Amino acid sequence: MNTQPRASLRRVLEDLGTTLLDLVCGDPDTADEIGGVVIHDALDEPVLPRQALVLGVGVHGADETVRLLTTIGDAGAAALVVRAPVPADAAVTAAAERSGVALLALTRGASWAQLAALLRSLLADGDIGEAGPQVLGGTPSGDMFALANAVAALLDAPVTIEDRSSRVLAFSGRQDEADRSRVETVLGRQVPERFTRFLEDRGVFRSLYRSDQPVHVDPPETDGFHIPRAAIAVRAGDEVLGSIWAVVPTPLTPQRGQALREGAKLVALHMLRLRAGADVERRLRADLVSTALEGGPGAAESLGRLGLTDYAGVVLALAVPDPPELTGSTDLHAQHTAERQRLADAFAMHLSAIHARAATALIGDVAYGILPVALNRTDAEERAARTGTDFLTRIGDRLAPLIGIGLMAPDSSALARSREGADRALRVLRANGGPRRLARISDVHVEALLLDLADLAAERGDPPTGPLARLVDYDQQHESQLVDTLRVWLSAFGDVPAAAEAMYVHQNTFRYRLRRATEVAGADLTDPDVRFALMLQLRLLPGFTSGSTPLR
Repeated sequence: MNTQPRASLRRVLEDLGTTLLDLVCGDPDTADEIGGVVIHDALDEPVLPRQALVLGVGVHGADETVRLLTTIGDAGAAALVVRAPVPADAAVTAAAERSGVALLALTRGASWAQLAALLRSLLADGDIGEAGPQVLGGTPSGDMFALANAVAALLDAPVTIEDRSSRVLAFSGRQDEADRSRVETVLGRQVPERFTRFLEDRGVFRSLYRSDQPVHVDPPETDGFHIPRAAIAVRAGDEVLGSIWAVVPTPLTPQRGQALREGAKLVALHMLRLRAGADVERRLRADLVSTALEGGPGAAESLGRLGLTDYAGVVLALAVPDPPELTGSTDLHAQHTAERQRLADAFAMHLSAIHARAATALIGDVAYGILPVALNRTDAEERAARTGTDFLTRIGDRLAPLIGIGLMAPDSSALARSREGADRALRVLRANGGPRRLARISDVHVEALLLDLADLAAERGDPPTGPLARLVDYDQQHESQLVDTLRVWLSAFGDVPAAAEAMYVHQNTFRYRLRRATEVAGADLTDPDVRFALMLQLRLLPGFTSGSTPLR
């Protein structure tokens, strides 16, 4: 299985042209494969995949357009989209020709968010899969845009393919021949609520879902909806998967009605293939990401299939702590698993917005993300931390997710070490249980080493020894708190008033307990080596964590 080619710039213009995009200047045939969609940020250095399509959000005027064309041309971009109207300036045309970047104009009224969603939907086909697309009914499997164009050609009318919630899955060309309501539907990728309400009140959906025949819909002739529609339900057995809507000035002839019925059967096959393929692709991506993170001989090939060969990378590990009530409840466990998958999908979407080639997969109970960075960047870990912090801020505190971040990996051989660092940072966050939700391994390296040392002591079965062992035995026999007294005093750097306040006792009571602890332990607390040894043993003592009271 190999990476399939993505859509070309010519294909993007064929599917989205006239409705959203216009070619201002440049040759669309120079980019045979769009490598990804990148939103321009004037305050950040551009990191572009090969033959990127750059969305010039906020770019205005000829000078700014010329500068951006030059910058992204040096980075190998394929095209730049700016908001119409584009300045009619010879310098802009010359910069586009010199850089080899095609300049496109986004129609007024369309949002950048709509365009980004449409482009990523169009480019997603063929990200990962078999070499050479599968074909269903003469159309590449899962290519809903090509299918919409095929149905439109049969009907000689612009069509949309929609799901049960009236969300637009794909649309054909020639949408400029439709009315204003259709253009609004395509731009928003959703039939506006006022139109769905009209269709419900007319009983259109009821008729549509009860029949396997086309339904003719006369418009209300208000609010931009003035050309009739022909619609048919898309079915798989008794299940309604969605519908096809064609803009037709006159009722369908029997021949065109038959063509629409045959088209609905073909659309059903593609929709079922997409639904089945989503799980297959998710498992395949998880296998590729897992192999890349493990290192070894297969890592380089996996990174190549993920499109990450030419990048350095930083691994982020996202986990959701299991709630206490989860134990023993099958329903709660299933619900928590589903929430973990949704969070992993949101994490994948967030990382892909930062870099089109970011690879994410849920492996076990941890979602791992590989964030690509340019090989010459020195702030890769800081960038990953900002990305993780932004994600945690957006999703809120309900699930209390944690993110560990590894070191930058300059090549495939170092990616396993970055994953190990992310895992260790995540473990520190889980062990501490405090308010901190994100950590870089470079910031918590000592804490991670202490956990490693605790593992070694537990594996060898090493019990407390020396002064601390005597204090533990004394506390067990007399139900006293000498170990806790010593720990709090050491944590307070010998500040008796602060330590007494932390234990909620009078200062004289605390001094008595500390004196008694010194006697029982037989330790000289004025010796810094003795204090360090006791602090280390206390950190490794089962039942204790940094900054907490003993777990009894």
